[in-house]
Amino acid sequence: MTGIEMPTTTAPPLEVTAAVQQLGQNIRVARIRRRMSQEELAQACGITRKTLYALEKGGAASTLGTAFTVLWKLGLLSAAATLADPDSDEHGRILEAARRPRRVRQPAAIDNDF
Repeated sequence: MTGIEMPTTTAPPLEVTAAVQQLGQNIRVARIRRRMSQEELAQACGITRKTLYALEKGGAASTLGTAFTVLWKLGLLSAAATLADPDSDEHGRILEAARRPRRVRQPAAIDNDF
């Protein structure tokens, strides 16, 4: 042994796996509705057919860049703009509001009367 520890990999949470698989299924349906083969779409996105296949199957190793490129080519990138939108993050807004001061103090008036 060299003394270098290899990081252990764990499977993503079930909810994450389900979301990635749903995204892959949605991409597949969009591609089929456009009557595009995997080869055509992969070539248009600059990826291999095997990479597109893995994305459509919900492969967790697919990169965000690859997924967004495919969505762009399918004309669906605008829907991705709402992912993690801070304005729709109700929990985050509640936490932010809890940190705000309850009252704002006015600066002390400067008396220039000599």
